[in-house]
Order: sequence, then C-alpha cells, then structure tokens
Amino acid sequence: MTAPLNLTRLAHFVAVADAGGMTQAASELLLTQQAVSSSIRQLERELGVDLFHRSGRRLELTRAGRELREGSTTLLSAARRLVETTVGASRNAPRTYRVGHTPAITSDEVFLLLEPIREAMSDTPIEVHETFPSDLTLSLLDARLDLGLRRGVVPPTQLAGTVISHDTLNAAVVSDHPLAGHGSVPMSDLARFPLMVWAPPGASFYTDHLTSVCRRAGFEPTVRVSRTQGTTPATAVVGSDCFAFVTQAPGTALGGRVTIMPIDDAPSSPVQAIWLPHTVSRPREVLIGEGAADLA
Repeated sequence: MTAPLNLTRLAHFVAVADAGGMTQAASELLLTQQAVSSSIRQLERELGVDLFHRSGRRLELTRAGRELREGSTTLLSAARRLVETTVGASRNAPRTYRVGHTPAITSDEVFLLLEPIREAMSDTPIEVHETFPSDLTLSLLDARLDLGLRRGVVPPTQLAGTVISHDTLNAAVVSDHPLAGHGSVPMSDLARFPLMVWAPPGASFYTDHLTSVCRRAGFEPTVRVSRTQGTTPATAVVGSDCFAFVTQAPGTALGGRVTIMPIDDAPSSPVQAIWLPHTVSRPREVLIGEGAADLA
C-alpha cells in the first residue's frame, strides 16, 4: 500500500515550484534553505521520483513534478477545509457556509437558490460574496469559499460542479431604444442591434453561451464588451444602442432608464454550482443532493 503524502512536505514542494528556487521559497516559508532542501529530498525519496531539475539558477519541474503540482492545490485546500470543519465541530457551533457568485447571477437569484439550505439548516449562517469568475475559481481552490455559483456547464479545471437550475433570458435595452415599446420581442428583432456582453468571446463561457443563443436563432451577433464590470447585468446597456440578455424579470430597471422585455420562444441560461472536489459538505448535499461530492 502506498504511504500517504506528507502534507507539510507537499506544501514545501508547492512553495519551491512556484518560486522556482529554494532560497525564495525558504524565505516565504520562514525556514532555512537547508530545511526546505531536506524536505524536498525526503518527498522525492518517498515518491521514488525526481520532482525538479536545475536550469541555470532556477529549479524547473520534471514531468512527475508538474503532475504533482497540478494536484497539490486541491489536496492542500481539502486538508485545510477538513481542519476547519473538525475544529468547528469541537466548538459545537455551526460553521459559516461561504458562497461566491459571479455578477451574471444577481444577489436576489442567489438568495432564492440557497433557500433549501436555509429551510433545512436554519441554524447555519450563510455568507454570500460577489466575485469575478477568475477570483471565484481561486477562492474555491484555496478554501476561502465553500461553493461557487456561475453561469456555466463545464466545471473549471481542478473543480467539480453540476448545473442546478436554468433561468429564462429576457432582453434589456435603454428605455428610449426602438425596441423598448414592444410587449415582447422576437430574436429576429434583436438581430438588428449589437449584443452587450461582459467578456470577449472565447474568454468566458457565458459570453460564448449567449452568442450561441443568437446563432441558434439564425444570426451572428455584433458583440460589444461592457466597460463597467461587476454591476447588475441590466446596467450594461446604458448609454448604448445594444441589447443585453438578462435574467431579471420583465419591467423597468435602474429607475426607469432600462426596459426589460420577454423574448418570444425565450432561451434559457444555466446556473452551475462548483466546489472543491473530494470534499464533503452537508449544505451542498441539501442544495444539490446526496453524492454531490462525486459530480464532475
């Protein structure tokens, strides 16, 4: 039977791999260079592989080292999460469940999505944070968040996830837009105007999803990227002739400056929950179902 990894030596390995050398890693770890070097040699002996080779003044990862580095973040984060939950259990107090969401999902939508947790675990505090997609992934990997909510289907690398709901897409335009007086709008009318998104095509699943909605309706959208990030999706159209796909209910927004209209044969947008794999979470099980830790 293979011996389990020593997590302290694994953390030393990550520091050296990221720093590219023993000296800087030792400084960051507040250890002597000799101690770090000894820790890496011991880890290599335990694994029976070389993890680094020297290139000039830098240490570079071998193929085995790259494989270990890729999986290290998830393992170390899961260990930190286990320590947190273990200590929390000893205090006999519910641990705060930390949820992050991207701006494409409004805080009201997050509140409704988390209702099963509030109902089943009324004594569990929930803390919600809005964050950009790249920060959401990092916050999950380093265990600052327990669950992420975003518009997507395929989980980011190193994370597990599943689609938990679909929201109907509506069209947002400024209130003096030529389409604003329509009770509802067909996709063919939207094709006459640019589509406002929050990230360039190819850089965001959600942008790619929205452009594919247009293509399925028979047109290639002219895409513009909003210069204001992190605000309610409907605000993106202000000061432009663009339309934006939003999940807010039809009506007005932003004090009447924006009109939101239903779309004929309305498309939908997926909400995906993502989390650190190989972790167990009762709130997540309540939200998604038993076996949520095994979905990927």
